[in-house]
Amino acid sequence: MKKLIIVESPTKVHTISKFLSNDFTIRSTMGHIIDLPKSKLGIDIEKGFEPKYIVMRDKLKILKQIKETAKKVDIIYFATDPDREGEAISWHIRNYLNDIKKKTYRITFNEITKKAVLSAIEKPRDIDMNLVYAQQARRILDRLVGYLISPLLWKNVQGGLSAGRVQSVALRMICEREEEISNFKPEEYWSITAHLKKESSLEFTAKLFKIKNEKCKIKTKEEAESILNNCKDKNFIVKNIKRKEKIKYPPPPFITSTLQQEAANKLGFTSKKTMLIAQQLYEGLNVGEEGSTGLITYMRTDSFRIAEESINEIRNLIKTKYGKEYLPPSPNYFKNKKSSQDAHEAIRPTSALREPDKIKEFLSKDQFKLYDLIWKRFTASQMKPAISEVTEVEIEADEYLFKTSGEVIKFKGFLSVYQITEEENKEETLPVLELGEKLILLKLVPEQHFTSPPPRYNDASLVKALEENNIGRPSTYAPIISTILERNYIKRIEKKFHPTDLGILVNSILVKTFPDIFNIKFTANMEEELDKIEEGTLTWKKVIEEFYKPFSEDLKKASNIMSDMKKNVDEETTEVCEKCGKKMVIKWGPSGKFLACSGFPECKNTKSLNDDTEKEVTNEICDKCGSKMVVKFSRFGKFLACEKYPECKNTKSISIGIKCPKEGCNGNIVLRRGKRGVFYGCSNYPKCNFLTRYKPVEKVCPKCKYPIMVFVKNKFICINPECKYEETGSSI
Repeated sequence: MKKLIIVESPTKVHTISKFLSNDFTIRSTMGHIIDLPKSKLGIDIEKGFEPKYIVMRDKLKILKQIKETAKKVDIIYFATDPDREGEAISWHIRNYLNDIKKKTYRITFNEITKKAVLSAIEKPRDIDMNLVYAQQARRILDRLVGYLISPLLWKNVQGGLSAGRVQSVALRMICEREEEISNFKPEEYWSITAHLKKESSLEFTAKLFKIKNEKCKIKTKEEAESILNNCKDKNFIVKNIKRKEKIKYPPPPFITSTLQQEAANKLGFTSKKTMLIAQQLYEGLNVGEEGSTGLITYMRTDSFRIAEESINEIRNLIKTKYGKEYLPPSPNYFKNKKSSQDAHEAIRPTSALREPDKIKEFLSKDQFKLYDLIWKRFTASQMKPAISEVTEVEIEADEYLFKTSGEVIKFKGFLSVYQITEEENKEETLPVLELGEKLILLKLVPEQHFTSPPPRYNDASLVKALEENNIGRPSTYAPIISTILERNYIKRIEKKFHPTDLGILVNSILVKTFPDIFNIKFTANMEEELDKIEEGTLTWKKVIEEFYKPFSEDLKKASNIMSDMKKNVDEETTEVCEKCGKKMVIKWGPSGKFLACSGFPECKNTKSLNDDTEKEVTNEICDKCGSKMVVKFSRFGKFLACEKYPECKNTKSISIGIKCPKEGCNGNIVLRRGKRGVFYGCSNYPKCNFLTRYKPVEKVCPKCKYPIMVFVKNKFICINPECKYEETGSSI
C-alpha cells in the first residue's frame, strides 16, 4: 500500500525518510502554501469575515507536484508542525487535494526520531478544526489591523510606516520604558563598608546596616563623613551569628521563553538566532553512524511536562554518570503556569544518552552551544537540590550595626551540571567567628551611589515581559522582536533595545488613535480568546465580530486625529532647497529622519539631516584624512561618512556582521550600491570578488555546509553554485 507523508521542511524529508520503508513517499510544502493575498485585504467583512485564500504564487509548482504524487498513493498523512500553524497548513492542503478522494489522516510528533514517527503513524487522527479556527482568527485579526491602519499612516503621516497588532504593543512597552528612563531623576545615597579581620585571619567586609536600630539611609557626603568620624574609634564586636542551611532547587527544563532568555544571557544569542538554531536541532542533523535524527523536542512550547520514558532515561544516566547521591528518590515535576496550553512537552534532548561532547564534532559551534545548554538544563532539572550553609554575622560598634554573610556549598547537587551565574553566587568567605569577639578595624570605606532608572529591555527581558503580560505565544516572541527591528522602530545598541525617533513617532500616533487596540491588557485578553477558540468554547467569528465593532469606530475617527498630528511631524527648517529655493522640511523614512523639499512632488530633492544630534560617531578612522567616521543614512540604508564632510567626501559601507564565506578571506560582507541598485559584497573588494543580490544570513547549509545562505521569498537558498539547496523558513 503506497503512502504519502506531507511535511513543511525539506530537512524533515531528509530525516524522516531514513526511518520509513519504500512504501512511503515524503514531500515538503516549504512552509505555508495557501494564504491571504498580499495585494489586498482578502477578507469579506460583509459576509461574516470570510477569508479569501489563494495559492501563493511561488508555491504553485510545489502544490502541483504534491497533487501528482497524491494521485499515485492510497493514504495521505499530514505531518506538519504540531501547532496551530501546522494544523492550518494541513487543512489547506487537504482542501486542495479533496477532489482526488483519498484517505487522509493527521499525524503529529513532538520529536523527529524513528520511534516517535512510527508511533504517530500508528495513531493517526483527523485534523483538529479548533486549532485551525484559532490560527485563522489570529491571521484575520492581524490582517485587519495591518491592512486597515497602515494605509492611514501612509496617507496622513508618512509613507512606509506600518502597524501590527502584537508588534506595536511590544514597541509601546519599549517606548514607555524609554520615557521612564528619560523622566527618571537620580537620587544620591551613600554606603559605608568596614574592612575587618581577627588575629592571624583573612580580611573580610561588612556593610553598615542600622543606626540606632533603624535601617540607615545616608543621603549626603557630609552624613557619610560624620558617621566615619564617629565609627573610627569604636570597638567592633561580634553581636550575633546565625547559621542556616540553604537549599537551592533545580530549575525546570526549558520552555520557549526561558530558552530564549538563557540563550541571550549565557550565549549572547538573539531570540531570532536561538529559534533558528533550535529549528535545526529539532528537524534533524547527521550525527555520524546514527545518521540524520532530531536532537531536541519541539521548540515552541509553554509546558514543563516531560514524557515518563524520558524521565526514566535521564534518571538512569544521572545515577550512572554522577552517582546515586545526585538522584532524588522520585522524579522532579514542575507546575505549569495557568496560561499554559500544555500542547507539547518541555524542550529536551530526544535522547539524554546523546551527550553534547559525544556529538560535538557533527555540530556547528552555535549548534553545539545551544544543544549543550538544553542538555545540561534538562539533566539538572532531574537532579537533587544544591545545599549550602549560610552564615550571617552582625557586628556592633555602639549604635552602629554592620552586617555580613558568607556561604559554603556542602553539596553541589544540580550545580555540578548546570552552573548558575557568578552574580547569583556572590558570597564572601568568612573566618570562624565567636560571639563577643573583638575585631580589628582596618579601614572604613564610604561609597557614593545614585538610584538607577529601570533598565532598557534586551532580548531576554523583553521576552520575559511579553510572557508575563500574556502578549503573544511561544512561536511569536522572536518574530515580534525581529519585525520591529527590521522596520527600524527600534535599534539594538550594546544588546539593549532603544526606540528610534521613527518608532517613538509611530507609537505615539497609534496609542493616541487606537488606545484600545494597542493596549497591553486588551492584547493579552485577545490571546486568551484565541485559546478559547482552540478549546472549542468560543467561535472564531464571534471573536472577530466583537473586535471589529469598536475597531471600525476608531478607524472612522483615525484620519482626522492623524491629520492633526501630522502638523507636528513635518518640521520646517531654515535650510533652503538648492534645486528650487523652497524651504526644506524634516520627514521620517524607514531609515530615520531626513530633509525633503517642501515643494514635493514638483521637487523631489532629499538629503541626509546634518544635525550633530543625529550623528552616530564610530571608532572607524577615515583613511583619507584621519578623522572619525560617522553613521549616516541614505535611501539605501546606513553608511559611514567622514565627519569632516564636505571638506572630505570619503564614504564606506557598513558590515552586516557576517564574515565573507570565501576560503582564506578575512573580509566582512557589506551592503554596496551599484548602477543596478543595492547588492552585498566583500569589504576586501577588489581582492575578493564575492557578491550576491540578496541579503546573506548566518545559516549553515545542511547539505554542503557552506557557511551562509540567502533568504528569498520565504526560502533559504544556498549560494554555493555546486549545491543550490533550498528550504522553507522565516526571515523574522
